Amino acid sequence: MVANLLDDDPRLALAHARAARQRAGRIAVVRETAGVAAYHAGEWAEALSELRAARRMAGGPGLLAVMADCERGLGRPERAIELGRSDEARALTGDDASELRIVVAGARMDLGEYDQAVVTLQTADLDPARTGPGPARLFYAYADALVAAGRTDEGVKWFLNSASADLEGDTDAEERVAELSGGGE
Repeated sequence: MVANLLDDDPRLALAHARAARQRAGRIAVVRETAGVAAYHAGEWAEALSELRAARRMAGGPGLLAVMADCERGLGRPERAIELGRSDEARALTGDDASELRIVVAGARMDLGEYDQAVVTLQTADLDPARTGPGPARLFYAYADALVAAGRTDEGVKWFLNSASADLEGDTDAEERVAELSGGGE
């Protein structure tokens, strides 16, 4: 039920997750589901607590990016950056590693460290030939960091790369290009 409600009614999904946690709180997947539901409902402290519990029960670096984003939501970008430097973070690969880099770059931007945000996102995954939701999000975050660092022309290029990679239309990269090019007024 949580999965069915998560996108349309995150508060109701969280209520279902809390009910499941009351009945089966010693099962890692129940705690993880409660954490994800709390995250989608904007309940950062609850989400972080549940995800930590799930990781203690099941082990592994799962949902590290979500945990780091919860730290940002709680106004603690430094802790998000610390999670990005952890041993578990170094074990991440693929989209999981990219998602964590996106969150850490956002934390850097929260602190006004725009150039460091750009550097955080500079990896081999910044390949404009890649497509799909993961690359589109990575390219978008990179473009956003570039613009914040005052490198608008490069940012527009990466927003265009994001728009090309975004086959499902999940980002507003095209609108950002229009806005930055003077056409969004």
